[in-house]
Amino acid sequence: MTMKDKVAIVTGGGTGLGAAVCIGLAERGARVVINYSRSADEAEATAQLCRERGAEAITVAADVGDDAACRNLVQTAVEKWGRLDVLINNAGRTKFAAPNDLDALSADDFLDIYRINVVGAYQMIRASAPHFRSNGFGAVVNVSSLGGLIGIGTSMAYACSKGALNTMTLFFARSLGPEIRVNAVCPGFMATRWFSDPLGEAGLQELIEDQERLTPLRRAGTPEDIAKAIIFLADEGSEHITGITLISDAGMHLGTLPDVKRN
Repeated sequence: MTMKDKVAIVTGGGTGLGAAVCIGLAERGARVVINYSRSADEAEATAQLCRERGAEAITVAADVGDDAACRNLVQTAVEKWGRLDVLINNAGRTKFAAPNDLDALSADDFLDIYRINVVGAYQMIRASAPHFRSNGFGAVVNVSSLGGLIGIGTSMAYACSKGALNTMTLFFARSLGPEIRVNAVCPGFMATRWFSDPLGEAGLQELIEDQERLTPLRRAGTPEDIAKAIIFLADEGSEHITGITLISDAGMHLGTLPDVKRN
């Protein structure tokens, strides 16, 4: 499939999974709007990688928790290229907290995580919907998490926010059709700075080895793995799909396998 000349916004697009999505979209010919909040240098580096693949790309700073910033982000894309076709809600926030430590998260922590992971996605969809309708079509992919389905993850607040995002996906899929498709991708573990920043490289490597031992596919996920699922739902090949939560986790949702060595 091709996305030639389609205009796509990727929130949190400067690093990790967001960057992989931007590059994947660029390889399919899309014009990419790379949103970032703090990672300006990384976002520009991602934009350059998109340009090296023959695509047009710009970077736009915006806090998706701010409604005015969301509207400005969408308007920037439309003013630049005259249209908007795809929205990838990838921006996310968490706070690492042990699941059995009920004092590790404050009410403010919950609200801060929800402001980005839930309200931010809502505001971006709301700002984008009129432009999708003017095209007669549009695709939204919300980047959720396996944690929102089975209650695991970096913190209870994070898992709860992704559960809310999954419900929002269903609600918008019902209310925005037939012009606009809305789906979600639920990654399992991914080897990114999301884990290495708080846990260090040794901690990240330990998690990778756990995935290689305990998941049915015996491998840790990469940003490129998850990006393929996201782009599939954004592309024309999925025009009959809306309201799904697509799990991409090497089978982690099935439960861990016995920890045995392979022959």
